[in-house]
Amino acid sequence: MNDSQDVRGHEVTSYKNAPTRTVTAGGVTFAYRELGPRSGVPVVFLTHLAAVLDNWDPRVVDGIAGKRRVVTFDNRGVGASTGSTPRTIQAMAKDAVTFVRALGFDRVDLHGLSMGGMIAQVIAQTDPDLVRRLILTGTGPAGGEGIKNVTLLSHLDTVRGLFTLQDPKQFLFFTRTAAGRQAGKEFLARLKERTQDRDKAISPISYSNQLKAIHRWGLERPQDLSVIRQPVLVANGESDRMVPSQNSYDLARRLPNSELVIYPDAGHGGIFQFHREFVATAVEFLER
Repeated sequence: MNDSQDVRGHEVTSYKNAPTRTVTAGGVTFAYRELGPRSGVPVVFLTHLAAVLDNWDPRVVDGIAGKRRVVTFDNRGVGASTGSTPRTIQAMAKDAVTFVRALGFDRVDLHGLSMGGMIAQVIAQTDPDLVRRLILTGTGPAGGEGIKNVTLLSHLDTVRGLFTLQDPKQFLFFTRTAAGRQAGKEFLARLKERTQDRDKAISPISYSNQLKAIHRWGLERPQDLSVIRQPVLVANGESDRMVPSQNSYDLARRLPNSELVIYPDAGHGGIFQFHREFVATAVEFLER
């Protein structure tokens, strides 16, 4: 039976119903889900700070999986994956490569959101033959403007969420305008659509290690991004508080083969707020 088929042999077409599977490599048992067609180059999703499998917007996953095989996974020590979470982006990238190769893939497209976009940049440099195309969303380069402040912002908005009885993502991912607030509510509702076989939440120690890794990334010396020759789609909202939108412009300027999409009145979760537009752009870019 094919891995991305359910027990009846049907192709899995909805993230809500994609079974959680595991593969063991490098001493780690990685939890993952896959869906969409079996043929073509798979798109591996690399997720954001504190996120597990259930934090991907099902509209984004399902939209891209309509055309491409999509694989989402928990990195080492996160959610249902075993091991302890690394404290550097570079070590996370190494684990991601171990996972991708364990599934038998020798060529993939990468979609990295926020911290995942940092990991994707490293993979494109350490294992260039593995990567065909890159989508970098809500992210920034090593040493990028304001990235070292992610820890402070995350803590502040977590407290703010507790006081207002709201999910901190409402503040971290969306603007405080009427449209931004509404988009946040709709996104958070979509994250609850899956009711069976949900992933384990990230542990406090893993979250702390991820924050350390992002902080280090923010303090690093800028890398020579001209070595990344692959086509890259860079996307973000125009008002990203977590990884300031300036970083998206900076990435697009420094990557030799890039294009940039900026969504109006949107923040860190711009691709979730504008999921229809993002999916159309991403699919067109990947199919090119």
